[in-house]
Amino acid sequence: MSNGQWYPPEWPDRIRALAAGELTAATPRRAATVMLLRDPADTEGGPAVHMLRRRTSMAFAGGAYAYPGGGVDPRDDDRLVGWAGPALELWAERLGVGTVTEAQAIVCAAVRETYEESGVLLAGPTADTVVSDTTGADWEADREALVARELSFAEFLDRRGLVLRSDLLGAWARWITPEFEPRRYDTWFFVAALPEGQRTLAHGPEGMGGTPSASTEADLALWISPAEATDGYDRGELLMMPPTVSTLRQLRPYGTAAEALKAASSQDLTPVLAQARLEDGELVLSWPGHDEFTKHIPTGDGSA
Repeated sequence: MSNGQWYPPEWPDRIRALAAGELTAATPRRAATVMLLRDPADTEGGPAVHMLRRRTSMAFAGGAYAYPGGGVDPRDDDRLVGWAGPALELWAERLGVGTVTEAQAIVCAAVRETYEESGVLLAGPTADTVVSDTTGADWEADREALVARELSFAEFLDRRGLVLRSDLLGAWARWITPEFEPRRYDTWFFVAALPEGQRTLAHGPEGMGGTPSASTEADLALWISPAEATDGYDRGELLMMPPTVSTLRQLRPYGTAAEALKAASSQDLTPVLAQARLEDGELVLSWPGHDEFTKHIPTGDGSA
């Protein structure tokens, strides 16, 4: 493997089975993930992004580096939550969904998963404020209840008297897991800046990394520049999925988190879905518009 592209060994057989009509594609579950950015203290080098390394025991992308994220909770579309920022109608149009409740659930997933996996909360007591400190036993108890799905995010916001700050998020990309994967996600990628006063849960030497709590899906968390992350991927040192690599490369030109957030409105949210075809005795796996991820798989032995 010349780079760190995540590539399960069972994919070739599943691609063949799908092409032969022997495999029924699973319906993708809606999900959201957030590229959380912070500017360096010396204002040089551009922003760093918060990344998690998924536990190797995870069924999906174990060992891969990713952003905080996860599936939409159906409970987050059954009642309106305290809301600040663009109207839900505008969010529905931007995200490409048909109803405001769908839009709310996707944005709630982005904010909830960021809080669950990093301890950073994009919400505040009013439409123009944001929580400055989410540390303490009471906050941790609520976070653990969210992780365990004992508490919905809408209930959490109500209990805390908070409004969701959707204006602190920018929709950046949308990727759908290939049809031959048993676990599929229709995932919206968002960008956000670390709110002033808040910090991520995991901290190691100089705040660059650490070990998250056992309740999370990650075994390592770190702040890393998009350039460092993609260079590590190119050397084969950091394992990542194509959507992660693509979005990291897109972030590299921006000098500050604010610049990246401003650029979000111009990003293309056309869904990216992998395609597989038989060509000259090989299975060719490709992601439209992203040639660097194309895989040529010999049809004889199924090796990658």
